[in-house]
Amino acid sequence: MDGHRTVMWRTADGVRLQARSGRDVTANWMDIALPGMELPSGVVLDGEAVVVVDERISFEAAQSRAASAPARARQLAEERPALYVVWDVLALPSGDVRGRPYVERRAMMLDVLAGLPSPSRIQAVSATDDLSVAQAWYDSLQDTGVEGVVAKLGTSPYRRGRSSSWKKVRHAETVDSVLVGYTGPAKRPRALVVRLPDGRLRMTRAIGARLGSQIGVQLAVSGPGRAARLGTGQSYTAVAVDLVVEVLAGTTRHAVVVATRLR
Repeated sequence: MDGHRTVMWRTADGVRLQARSGRDVTANWMDIALPGMELPSGVVLDGEAVVVVDERISFEAAQSRAASAPARARQLAEERPALYVVWDVLALPSGDVRGRPYVERRAMMLDVLAGLPSPSRIQAVSATDDLSVAQAWYDSLQDTGVEGVVAKLGTSPYRRGRSSSWKKVRHAETVDSVLVGYTGPAKRPRALVVRLPDGRLRMTRAIGARLGSQIGVQLAVSGPGRAARLGTGQSYTAVAVDLVVEVLAGTTRHAVVVATRLR
């Protein structure tokens, strides 16, 4: 998918949506929180909030929504309602199910979602154990904004973060890195400083206007940064934001990496 990673908690009192960082983002996605009220209390789902523009999943629209103030988010929801695409279930009213095999959790997830009124803005992600079907999806869905497919081991439990039991197969091979800083003005950064999966800090090559403007929107609501330096002596502005940047996998062994887009 190409949206905003979100965990949905159906509590006894309502619905809470949580970003990857743990930040409460319920106010940004009320159009999917409200349908979540139809879930049984105690259900916790893992998925992605996506926005479709002109029949294509729009990463920019999802990021704009995620960065908006509640009033603006409500306006955007009226213009382009979101969908919540569910990958997994973490808990049921009976308790925590993260230790159960994925094939069992998926069956539980489908059972829970089947109880929602139809049509619903909460939907299960498509899945198959047929390699030819997966290949057809990989080949045909790129134009709809789907970035690739995910292969999961059916016996695997749920684990936070990266796991050796699943693999993303993207149309371009990339790795996820955490944005920790930038150079240039906050409204239009020239380059980024990212933390790679192995913990190394690296500065990217100069980024394009489109990526720069997307990140500038996010930095505008993150507050002021602080002056910092890499081990190489390069200066940058350090920030604490909930942003993940894709970089080309083949560049991560170099001192300067190539950023492709926000996640």
